Amino acid sequence: MEEILLVNGPNLNMLGTRQPEVYGSMTLPDIEKMVTLAAKKQGYTLKCFQSNSEGKIIDFMQQHASALGVIINPGAFTHYSYAIRDCIKSINTPAVEVHISAIYQREEFRHTSVIAPVCIGQISGFGDFGYLLALQGLIDYLCREEQDSDSDK
Repeated sequence: MEEILLVNGPNLNMLGTRQPEVYGSMTLPDIEKMVTLAAKKQGYTLKCFQSNSEGKIIDFMQQHASALGVIINPGAFTHYSYAIRDCIKSINTPAVEVHISAIYQREEFRHTSVIAPVCIGQISGFGDFGYLLALQGLIDYLCREEQDSDSDK
């Protein structure tokens, strides 16, 4: 099976108890299980990772650069981590940025993503369902890429 990375940044390990009015009641293990099952139904495996450390996120993505794609919720790193941005760009793997909350309806500082410009898309504001949307968007992108490369032959 082909592998997709699911990467979650700081404080997302606190889902289910952290501001449920903003982030919902699902825990990160619940979300990982939901997305893993959805990926498996479409013939993909999911490798899940969460860290509160920017360096560990970068190390993980570099170590798994052969993955077909990345779904990433960078958390607060969204707004200032040029290091994660550079990592996504350097591994040359399609990535989808996902956020549980509607970041453009929140505080002004959350309206800027330094990650989005190096991603194929961004999902925001659909709660935990956003992870499934990100998975589907990534898989559709991968299928189109495969079709395009097949037609070039």
